[in-house]
This record gives sequence, C-alpha cells and structure tokens, in this order.
Amino acid sequence: MRVISYNLRKNRASGELVALAENYEPDLFCLQEADTLELPDDIGRLHLADSTLTNRLGLAIYYRQDRFDAVTSQAFALKKSLHDMVLRPAHERLIGTRLVDRVAERELVVASFHAAPLTARNSLRRNQIRSAHEELNRLGPGLPTLMVGDYNYPIFKGNLGDKVTESGYDLTLSDTRTYTRYKFFSGHFDLATSVGLTIENVETLPRGTSDHMPIMVTSSYAAEPVRQTVRQSARKTVRETDAAHAGTQAGTQAATQSGTKTPSTDFDI
Repeated sequence: MRVISYNLRKNRASGELVALAENYEPDLFCLQEADTLELPDDIGRLHLADSTLTNRLGLAIYYRQDRFDAVTSQAFALKKSLHDMVLRPAHERLIGTRLVDRVAERELVVASFHAAPLTARNSLRRNQIRSAHEELNRLGPGLPTLMVGDYNYPIFKGNLGDKVTESGYDLTLSDTRTYTRYKFFSGHFDLATSVGLTIENVETLPRGTSDHMPIMVTSSYAAEPVRQTVRQSARKTVRETDAAHAGTQAGTQAATQSGTKTPSTDFDI
C-alpha cells in the first residue's frame, strides 16, 4: 500500500497532484494546507474521501475506489496553540477515514495530520499527536492505522519516539529531510506513525513548489491483526518500562542527593 502525504503550502502545490498520482500510482493521498473548496472530487484514479471545511488551511484524504471502500470519515479538533487561537488558521488538525481494503480483505484507518506550527512548544505537539492517536482508535478500534502529515517536529525526535512508542505506535522518518525553507529548521517535518502495519519504506519525493517535499509511505499489513487497543498497549508498555528502570531509580536518587544533576535532553522550540 502506497500513501503520499503532501503539505501544499497554502494550496500552491495543488497543481502537482495529478502528476504525482500518475508518476507514483499511490493508493491514497493525505494532504495538508489545501484549499478544500478548490479541491476536485477526483485526482486520476483517486477519489476524495473527505476534507475539513472550517479550516483556512485544510486537510483532505483521497483513495483508490478500485481498491478501497470508504466506511466513514471524521475531522477532529485538537488542543490549540496560541497561534491557532489568535490567527485561527486551523480548527481541525486531524482527519481520518476508515476504509475496507478489498484486495487484502482488511479494514484500516488512514489519517492526515497537521501539528501546531513551530511557534508552539514540542510538549503541545506531543499532546496533539497523543490525542490524535486516541481519536483514530475510537474511529476504528483495534484496526491497523496510519497517520501521516506535517508533524512540525524538526528536532528532539528521540523523546517524541519514546512517547509514540508508549502509545502503542511506531514512528518512522523518511529517507531524507522533507523541509528546507529555513536553514536552522530544515529537517524531517513530515512523518508517519502507525500501528498494525509494517512500514517498508518512507521515501522523500522530489521538491515541487511547496516548502515541504512530499513523502511516500509504503506499508503492508502486520502478519496478525491488531488485538490490543492503543490504550491497552500503552498501559503494557508503561508497565514494562517502569519495571526495566526500577533498578536504576536508587542510583539516580543517590546522585541527586550528592548534588549531581541528570542533564535534560527534552527542550522545546
């Protein structure tokens, strides 16, 4: 299964979508910063599943009708940053579609996500990602799920990866950086988080007119269906992590009492 995620930079790159569909033959498109009032119903073999309607910069999902049946779609409002409250660019930062894959005879959930901009703190973006995963699990309880999009998380991904793992998901970066507009903040902005899927490859596609480069996620279904909900998996992971670190707590406390401080690696931008 091939999914292309693309931040269109205020819809400027929308004219590239037909060529992307023809050249890479994706099964789904997940778009960010799209003018949803101008998006066509069809792009090549891809049909519009749903889009946000209240956003100035919207989200959309397209799918191949010859492979998938769209069961339901839903847009979600996540915790707002100060940028969102003042400028109101996006009321809904997540849209998910539950699909039936007729080829694999499986159900799954695919989502397009756009995190708060760099003016927000990493902690708020982590909150949005966690909430997004929870909402998608409610949309398709226990189903394989892929969430792609603009995570706006260029640095300190180690901590993000730990938090994503605690929620039962996997975090996958593309093969090369996806954003180059600003020298300091160039990096992997466009990511994939998934559960119940094997991510075979995340390829950064050639740059177009957007400040983001599109990514193409190639995945397959895990050998076994997802048997745990995300929340159950998170509880299990937390218990295992606590047990693994139990033996080190005494040493950390002793170091603290002696005046030695453990350096923090979790900084916000």
